[in-house]
Formats: sequence, C-alpha cells, structure tokens
Amino acid sequence: MSKKSKLVLTILSSLLLLLVIVNIFVSLGNQSIQGELGERQQAISQTIHLETLNRQLINVLASLALKTNDEALKKVLAAGGINLPGEAEPGPAKK
Repeated sequence: MSKKSKLVLTILSSLLLLLVIVNIFVSLGNQSIQGELGERQQAISQTIHLETLNRQLINVLASLALKTNDEALKKVLAAGGINLPGEAEPGPAKK
C-alpha cells in the first residue's frame, strides 16, 4: 500500500468515526424529544377524559339546579358561563 492510499483511508475512517459520533448525539436528542412528546400526548389524553367528566358534572348540576330551583346553584353555573334551559339570559338593564 502506498502512502497516498494510507492517507486517504485514514481520512475516510476518521470521517466515518466523526459521523458515528454525530449519529449517536442526534439519536440521544431524538430520544429525549420522543419522551417529551409522549408526556404531552398523555397530558392531552387525560385532558380529554377530564373534559368528558366536566361535561357530565355540569349536566348533573344543571339538572339539580332546575329540579330544586336552587338560585345559588343557578348563579354559580351562570358565573361559569353555563346557560340553563328555560332560563332567560340577563339582558341590558332598562331605565
């Protein structure tokens, strides 16, 4: 083997080693991003389940407020932006 071919092979092997090291760092970065993404997906999934539970809770409270004609509960629901069926929305004040 000539000196020139040894030099070319050494440069290529050094370049290959450098690329392997870069690949390792990139894959480690991808793993951390994938972990963060998994946590976000779990949070979104939990939020969807809680949204369903919140809707059910609001429906039960609204039904209870209408059945018992509980003004305090109606005010709490109205303060949260929940309009009860059959309830008139407060309009502008008349002079």
